[in-house]
Amino acid sequence: MLSVRNRLMPTPLSPIELQYLYEKRLAPNMSYRRKVWDELCAYFSRWVPGDATVLDLGCGYCEFINGIKCGRKYAMDLNPASAAHAGKDVTLLAQDCSEPWNLPPGSLDVVFTSNFFEHLPDKAALESTLEQAIRSLRSGGRLIAMGPNIKYVPGAYWDFFDHYLQLTELSLAEALHLKGFAIETCIDRFMPYTMSQGRTYPILAVKVYLALPVVWRFFGRQLLVVAVKP
Repeated sequence: MLSVRNRLMPTPLSPIELQYLYEKRLAPNMSYRRKVWDELCAYFSRWVPGDATVLDLGCGYCEFINGIKCGRKYAMDLNPASAAHAGKDVTLLAQDCSEPWNLPPGSLDVVFTSNFFEHLPDKAALESTLEQAIRSLRSGGRLIAMGPNIKYVPGAYWDFFDHYLQLTELSLAEALHLKGFAIETCIDRFMPYTMSQGRTYPILAVKVYLALPVVWRFFGRQLLVVAVKP
């Protein structure tokens, strides 16, 4: 018989289920998403040196890792579709992120993750993932994380069947502190909640939005946290 704890724990989706779910969710807006990610890559490049070794954690369809300019590229995801979307210069690690990463200690300059931590089944999985991240980063390397801030999307958060872990910018910052990171940037309102559903804005509007942080206070529903390995 399963323990009470095990009965209450979420069961992560299988790789095939992930592939099916994301094709249904993201495929209709793929062209628009790539254009938005071009603008996001330009914004995030302030933290990504041109010669950096970068890991896109929970890479999905690889919009970030394909678009970012850097020296060496890695991507990690369990979705089998990621391999078809990864560029030829991307090394794909098809594994559970809470298990040991197949990377040498101190081999990464940047770990980037977008809308991924909320898909982890529990805080233990997040802690294990952060432990692997800080092990794999060099001293001075950064972890950049964006994702839904539960403070601002309490109901809409559950519109996605594979959402489990609820985070705010402060709870994520605390988790990063516990694992040895120093917080460089902690923003509670960054991007709007989702690009996979709802209205699509002109790409010029996305560019202007990113350049005007004062506007984030009105539309931002996602957190942005940048942490540094001392």
